[in-house]
Amino acid sequence: MGIRKKTNKNPPVLSHEFVIQNHADIVSCVAMVFLLGLMFEVTSKFAVLFITVQYNVTISTNGPEETAVNHFHHGIKDLATTFFYMLVAIIMHAIIQEYVLDKINRKKHFSKTKHSKFNESGQLSAFYLFSFGWGTSILLSENLLSNPVSLWEGYPHTLMPFQMKFYFICQLGYWLHALPELYFQKTKKEDIPRQLVYISLYLVHIAGAYILNLNRLGLVLLVLHYFIELLFHVSRLIYFSNENRQTGFTIWAVLFVLGRLLTLSLSVLTVGFGLATAENQGFDLAAGNFNVIFVRITVLAAICLTQAFMMWKFINFQLRRWREHAQAQTLKKKQVPSKSKSKKDKANGVNGVNSHGADSPRSRKEKSS
Repeated sequence: MGIRKKTNKNPPVLSHEFVIQNHADIVSCVAMVFLLGLMFEVTSKFAVLFITVQYNVTISTNGPEETAVNHFHHGIKDLATTFFYMLVAIIMHAIIQEYVLDKINRKKHFSKTKHSKFNESGQLSAFYLFSFGWGTSILLSENLLSNPVSLWEGYPHTLMPFQMKFYFICQLGYWLHALPELYFQKTKKEDIPRQLVYISLYLVHIAGAYILNLNRLGLVLLVLHYFIELLFHVSRLIYFSNENRQTGFTIWAVLFVLGRLLTLSLSVLTVGFGLATAENQGFDLAAGNFNVIFVRITVLAAICLTQAFMMWKFINFQLRRWREHAQAQTLKKKQVPSKSKSKKDKANGVNGVNSHGADSPRSRKEKSS
């Protein structure tokens, strides 16, 4: 799969510039090695660990016709699967960048600042849209929205359907891929700390929900969060095309605050009340049960601190926007009187010249006649 930027320069092989320009080709070759491994009996067992979802458990359902249902639980082998889908995420990132975003950038001629923000919003919009749609379909198929009690009922939720487990694997793979992308995309040094903070928050919360068997609560909160973030990045893309269109930011601001309140409410209801009153109390690592007060307090503290941090960033963002808007309005007010004053001065200057002895065009015409 040839995904490289067109350039007249040929950097030295294995140099930093060579790796950055051809990283998608290199990663594609690595992924192809795992796929080719499925073709040979000697390597197929090793390749399967990376490509397919592990820890399959078949459960027979009781009924007139006995059917087998496949479920999955998590384990150490999931690290190999997550690594492979991290490679897939890098390839998909390069495809979207090369064949969609770069073409739009060349047409719009954005500045360097807008260029980087447009690329960020373009990539995240595609990911959030895909993840929101996929997550919503899982919520509907598992009836988690119509039956909120299922968020804590029957804990620990060690067994997951295929779609739910694969969803979490892909989420971890995507946010892990964002780390090498900081190098591949030549991210500015001043932007790296901000990027690392939100990537780390995603990884910690998704991995925590996956390992602690809080996958149902994690899925609901992810879908809610992704919808709000999708609205923000789509609004930013629209703003870059036309700076007068800022309605999306207002809707996003309202939903952002409501989303934080709903996230806290669901978390406290599930972890603080649901799991606290559940019959299956205790710590059992083999059974996947982490329903003890220390874990519950830690989970709630992590969620509350994250929501508080996000609200703090949100308030600073809004204050900065209002300050910039106020400054822009002040400049406009200053420019309008100065323009009218300059026009008035010009008119007075012409009249002054004529009044001090200079002939007007009409008087010159009369004299010549």
